[in-house]
Amino acid sequence: MSPTILLIEDNEQNRYLATFLLERQGYTVVPATDGRKGIEAARALLPQLILLDIQLPAMDGYAVAEALRALEPLRQTPIIAVTSYAMVGDREKALAAGCNGYLEKPIDPETFVAEIASFIPFAPTSTPGSQ
Repeated sequence: MSPTILLIEDNEQNRYLATFLLERQGYTVVPATDGRKGIEAARALLPQLILLDIQLPAMDGYAVAEALRALEPLRQTPIIAVTSYAMVGDREKALAAGCNGYLEKPIDPETFVAEIASFIPFAPTSTPGSQ
């Protein structure tokens, strides 16, 4: 069974790229287009990892991370901020809100999956069908 990643991202192009890269390596990716939908999906799915955009409509990623951390079944789930916020203090703010990691956009397609895999206890090590 492949690890499930919840991708909370409002930008369609960013969702497409991250999903393409991760699914190509054997992950199951479930999208959510805003924070409230992301919290609902996280409760229902209990994913192995959550990728969280910080700049979301209605409810920013910091508030989403704090809400996710308040839910007992998700307290230990890795949350990775994937954001274009790259000013001094942004990484620290994301970590203080409950994120375990921080990746700057634009993502690097060459390293993205490996960076994500480092946060998942079981991560695919080869592409499907390559064995």
